[in-house]
Amino acid sequence: MDEPIIDLQSDHYFMGEALRLASRAYEAEEVPVGAVVVREGRIIGRAYNQVELLKDATAHAEMLALTQAEQAVGDWRLTGCTLYVTKEPCPMCAGAIVHVRLARVVFGASDPKAGAAGSALNLLQFPSLNHRCEITGGVREAECRRLLQEFFAEQRAGSKSGQSMSGEIKTGE
Repeated sequence: MDEPIIDLQSDHYFMGEALRLASRAYEAEEVPVGAVVVREGRIIGRAYNQVELLKDATAHAEMLALTQAEQAVGDWRLTGCTLYVTKEPCPMCAGAIVHVRLARVVFGASDPKAGAAGSALNLLQFPSLNHRCEITGGVREAECRRLLQEFFAEQRAGSKSGQSMSGEIKTGE
């Protein structure tokens, strides 16, 4: 029996799609986080961080991907969907994830300081909220973490040489 070349439903595959988007964020000098929303084996929402580009603190990859998925479905409820994201969601994104009723969240790199899917806190399975998500962490973690570490190392190197995150020369702060 011939095995498929690639299992399109695998966590590995969809995290690869999120990683490609995270690379686009990196190229745009955004924190390199990418996200895809999957329903019945198909991507219905995809985005990367665009906080600096849009000058919008809520323009996280997860938030933008959720909005796109809601438009694709024609409803704000995303039951039966899975979110793949390269970094553990923050509290803002976790709140939105619970609100749209995602079935599952799969993330790459954990965020011990601000992760809201079990690292710093767990809003995705908070007992008093009306919905809880299944969580799978650590998918392609090394790749996700490396992208974030390289990005922030470059940012620190740039700030030491008088450059800000956007590449502009810093003035006295």
